[in-house]
Amino acid sequence: MSDETRESLITDEMRAQVGVESEPTTLEVDKTSVRMFARAVGYTDPVYYDEEAARAAGYRGLPAPAGYLGTPVHDPNRRAGRTAQLSMEPRRPLKRMLNGGTDVEYLADICAGDVLTSTSAVASVEERQGRLGEMLITTTKTTYRNERGETVAIMTGTGIRY
Repeated sequence: MSDETRESLITDEMRAQVGVESEPTTLEVDKTSVRMFARAVGYTDPVYYDEEAARAAGYRGLPAPAGYLGTPVHDPNRRAGRTAQLSMEPRRPLKRMLNGGTDVEYLADICAGDVLTSTSAVASVEERQGRLGEMLITTTKTTYRNERGETVAIMTGTGIRY
C-alpha cells in the first residue's frame, strides 16, 4: 500500500479532542516540597531553603524551582481521568512511546503557599514517517493559574508514538 492510499493514523475522535480543555487539577506549592525538589535536583541557592534569603532576593516566599509546578491534591472521592493524549488510540497500533520534550514558559513567580490550578488540552496531532516507520506526534499544552486566576506557567509537552 503506497503512502497516498494508506489511511491516516489519526481518527476523527483524535481530531475532535484537539483544543478540548481537561477538568482542572489543583496543585499545592508548599515549603517542604520546594525544599525537597530543590535538593533532589541539586540546587544549592539558599532562596530555595531559607525564607529570609528568598525575601531578600525579592520573592514572597520560597520560590518553586524550575521544573516544579506544585504537587497535585489527591481526592480519593474523585475519579482520576486519563488525559486525552493518553486515551486516544490511532487507527493502527503503535507499541512504543517516547517523550518528545517538555518546555515550560514561566510568566510569573510561583512561591510556597501558592495554590495552582492546571488545565490541559491537546494542541495538535500529526503523523510522520520516521526511520522506524509511522509516528504519531501529539502536542499538549497545560496552563497553570494561581489562586488569583493569573496564568503563571504554560507547559508544552510532546509525545511520540511509533
